[in-house]
Amino acid sequence: MKTIYLDHHATTPADPRVVEAMLPFFTERFGNAGSKQHRLGWDANDAVEAARKQVAALVGASAKDVIFTSGATEANNLAIKGVAEAIRSKRDLSAGALAKADHLVTVATEHKAVLDPCRRLERQGWRVTVLPVNLAGLVELGDIAAAITDRTVLVSVMAANNEIGVLQPVAEIAALAHAKGALMHTDAVQAVGKVPFDVDALDVDLVSMTAHKLCGPKGVGALYVRRRRVELAPLMEGGGQERGLRPGTLNVPGIVGFGRAAEIARSEMADEAKATAGLRDRLLDGLRSRVDGMTVNGTLEARLPGNLNVSFEGIDGEALLVSLDDIAVSSGAACTAAEPSHVLVALGVSKDRALASLRFGIGRTTTTAEVDYAAVKVAEVVSRLRAMSPA
Repeated sequence: MKTIYLDHHATTPADPRVVEAMLPFFTERFGNAGSKQHRLGWDANDAVEAARKQVAALVGASAKDVIFTSGATEANNLAIKGVAEAIRSKRDLSAGALAKADHLVTVATEHKAVLDPCRRLERQGWRVTVLPVNLAGLVELGDIAAAITDRTVLVSVMAANNEIGVLQPVAEIAALAHAKGALMHTDAVQAVGKVPFDVDALDVDLVSMTAHKLCGPKGVGALYVRRRRVELAPLMEGGGQERGLRPGTLNVPGIVGFGRAAEIARSEMADEAKATAGLRDRLLDGLRSRVDGMTVNGTLEARLPGNLNVSFEGIDGEALLVSLDDIAVSSGAACTAAEPSHVLVALGVSKDRALASLRFGIGRTTTTAEVDYAAVKVAEVVSRLRAMSPA
C-alpha cells in the first residue's frame, strides 16, 4: 500500500540532486576537513567552504557568519545558551548596567528546542517572559514592546511556526529588541527555503536553520551569527572547529548536501511556493466542501505556502490518525505527537479538539492527485468516526 506523504514539516525527502552531490564524500572524497597536511583534507575543507557560501546566500548572509551544527536543535541551544553564558561571564565582572542583564523574552508557540533551553536558564536564575499569542497565532507587537526592558539580553521568536505555519513579524520584533539593546534570535527552520528570508532586511542577529526541512539530509544544520553584534560562548570544548563555537569533526557529506539543498531552494523557491500554496488551497477547499465542524488553526493571511492545520469537532484524535493508515500526516510536532499541541493550546483550542487536529505539510514532491485523495479520505474518516461517537 502506497503511503501519501503530507508531513513535510516533520522532514522532507532528500532531493536526488542533493544525494548526487553528497555521494562522493562518503567514498573517494572522504577526507576530514580538519586535515590540513594533505590534499584529501584540503578537498574536504574546500567543499565545506563552498557549502557555507551556498547556505549563506540563501539568507543573504556573509559566509563567515555561518556556523555548521548537527541541526536546528543544537543551533537554538547554541544561540540561547551561548548568548546567556557570554553575558553571564561579563556580568560577573561588571558593576554597571550589564550586571543586571538577566532577562529573556520568547513566545508560547515556540518549538520545544527554544522553550526548553529558556526553562533551563530560568532554573539557573535567569528571568524569562513567555508571551501569549492571539487567536490568529501571532504575538502582539505591543506585548513584545512591553516585555523588553533594559535588562533584556535576548528576544527569541520563531519566523514560521512548525505546526500552524504562521509567519511572525520578525523585522518589527527585531527593531523593538534593538531599541532596548537586546539581541534578536529567530528559529527560521520552517521559513528558510520556503519564503524569502534575508538577515539584513530583517536585521536579525542569530538565525537557526536545518537541512532536512528543505530536501537536504538529516543531521546537519547551521546558526547564523552576526559577529559584529553577537558574542557567543560555546556549548562544548574540543578541537576548535567552526571558530571554536562548535568543535567536532565536520559532517562533510551532510554539509555538502545542505549547501546543494540551499542552492536549489534559492533558485526554485518562488515557483515551489506558488505550487505548494495552490495545492494547500485545493486541499482546504476539498475539505471544506465535504466536512462540517472543521476549523483552520492560525491565520491564512501570513502563513507558509505549504501549511494547513485544521481541527475537527466531535471525534477522537487517536482514532482519526489510526484511520488515516495510508496518509502520512501528524497532529503536531514530531517530537510531541503524543500530547495535545502546546501551540494549539496557546491559541485557545481545547485539549480534545487539539488532539483531533491534523497538520498537513505540502512539499516539493506532493501531487494534485495526492491532495485530492487526502481530502476525500479525511472527509470519509471524519464522517465515519462521528457516526460511531456516542455524542
